[in-house]
Amino acid sequence: MKIKVWCQKCVLLLVSTRTMVQARNKGEPGNSDQQKHTSTETRTIQERIVNVKMELWSRGAYSFHDENVIEEQDESYLSNLETQLQMAPLQLGPIRQARRDVWRKQHQQSSSSNWWNQFRGGGDHVYDEKARLDTLKSVFGPEFTAALEQNQREHAIDCQLSCESFYCATPDTPLKPLNELLSNNETIVQSYSFGPVPPEGFGETFGFPLDLIKVTRGKSLFSAEEAAQVIAMAEAEGVEKNEYKSGKYRLGGDWLDNLPSTRKWFNEKLESTFFPLLAHLFPEIISSPAALRAHSVSLLKYNASHPRTDVHIDNGILALTVAMSPQDQYEGGGTFFEHMGQDDVVEMDVGFATLRPGSVRHGGHPVTNGHRYILGGFLLLEDRVEHVRRLKNRGTELRHANDLVKAAQHFEWALAINPKCTTCLKDWAEILYSQKQLAAAEEKIRAALDLLENMDSDALFTLGLILSEQGRDEESIAAYQQSIKLNSDDAELCYNLGIKLGAKGKTNEEMDMYARAVKVDPSLGGAWLNWGTALAEQGELDDAEPNFLKAIECGDEVAPKGMINLGLLYHAKSKTLAQGKDAILDA
Repeated sequence: MKIKVWCQKCVLLLVSTRTMVQARNKGEPGNSDQQKHTSTETRTIQERIVNVKMELWSRGAYSFHDENVIEEQDESYLSNLETQLQMAPLQLGPIRQARRDVWRKQHQQSSSSNWWNQFRGGGDHVYDEKARLDTLKSVFGPEFTAALEQNQREHAIDCQLSCESFYCATPDTPLKPLNELLSNNETIVQSYSFGPVPPEGFGETFGFPLDLIKVTRGKSLFSAEEAAQVIAMAEAEGVEKNEYKSGKYRLGGDWLDNLPSTRKWFNEKLESTFFPLLAHLFPEIISSPAALRAHSVSLLKYNASHPRTDVHIDNGILALTVAMSPQDQYEGGGTFFEHMGQDDVVEMDVGFATLRPGSVRHGGHPVTNGHRYILGGFLLLEDRVEHVRRLKNRGTELRHANDLVKAAQHFEWALAINPKCTTCLKDWAEILYSQKQLAAAEEKIRAALDLLENMDSDALFTLGLILSEQGRDEESIAAYQQSIKLNSDDAELCYNLGIKLGAKGKTNEEMDMYARAVKVDPSLGGAWLNWGTALAEQGELDDAEPNFLKAIECGDEVAPKGMINLGLLYHAKSKTLAQGKDAILDA
């Protein structure tokens, strides 16, 4: 018997419950042509290394194993890269083709003397930010100028506060030699590609190839015993008693401002290890260790109840992540970078570090057993004001205050400085979506996805919402399915896709999505409600009952709907029992 279920699939699509965790970016023209552009006889080894790296990058081969971080002029290193190139798949889509064509046009006439600097930053390649900002001041007028001045004031205050809590080098501090930092090359640095868009701030300065995610390997930067002592200090300071949110997830841990003994140890490591190493790894952006500022630093604890972070970007021009727990103390864990795919996890044992620009989309991979401590820090540069990030952040604050016009204006300004600010495009698209300007919203979100080569789960989610609102259900489903391939642990995404599949009559696939949604987020009442509804429609009343009970437990506006559906279910069950009793009496 089929029952009439109240509010069948009536729970609205989740639109604004997705917290926007800062955005991420991509890059400049790359080269994926199979042929070498000029004779190898006319090139230095260094130039050939850069070219091979660019070809690997364009083909989707993101990992570069750098055993010599600064002086990459060894023929054996070149031979190893060329072997990787021979094995790399050719993935030459239309966007990569366009990047290749632009790259060839811009650089085929380059003189060999400054060839390297054009791609890795520094040297003869100078990005004149002041000239660009002066031009934009004349375009946007006094409001834009005032916003830049506010950025400068806030940056100066943040840098001053950083030095009150964390180590800051003096201008005359000597830079420790790289071989000393790397224990005479017992520690090596493995590099990964940043993806197709350069960092949000000063992207032209970083340049190509964007092998900007640096992970230490080999010998650890400090011992497991030292790390255990630090964790013991932090636990004595109450780090286990605190928790806070990362997007949709809760994490254990606390800020180092609240852990003075732990902060003291970290400051010693900033001086002896992390700041000098960063200066060597990113010389194009860091003028000296004295410019570095540790702005926000926390000690995070992952476990089965606090397993992961949301996919996000970090709120600083640079960021570092330091592993503080041995790998035998937990299962799962690691960092995944969205442009690499969620199954390509960067793992680190205790005492190793990842150093990178802050605007790459990444997340903490779930810890399924045991516990894992990670120390994470957002870094500023005293001599570089991040106008794009600060304009974008202020736009987000204005959006939360419902001043959508001013918010959109700030995103427009940030994009004028950096047209490849994909976070700005995504946030602007969401404003336009909320204003029902669907064509303009679609234009903005597709512009972001074109830059990102569709490797952004949040942007695909937003595209799915925009297409759904326009009644383009098949396209909406395709966008959601693409998003799930990048981030299968997004409960709201699974929930929305379930609704769309149910509307198409694909009930089994619909219920699979609800099951995935509540596995990730058991408090998502709408998924329990709709899953129960789908089961009840199929006559599976016994299976539907616990789902309605779960929906009621979730409370809020879902609970009354769950109660009504549960009442209808009990009524249907009692009617079936009564009919069965009557049949027995009649016999």
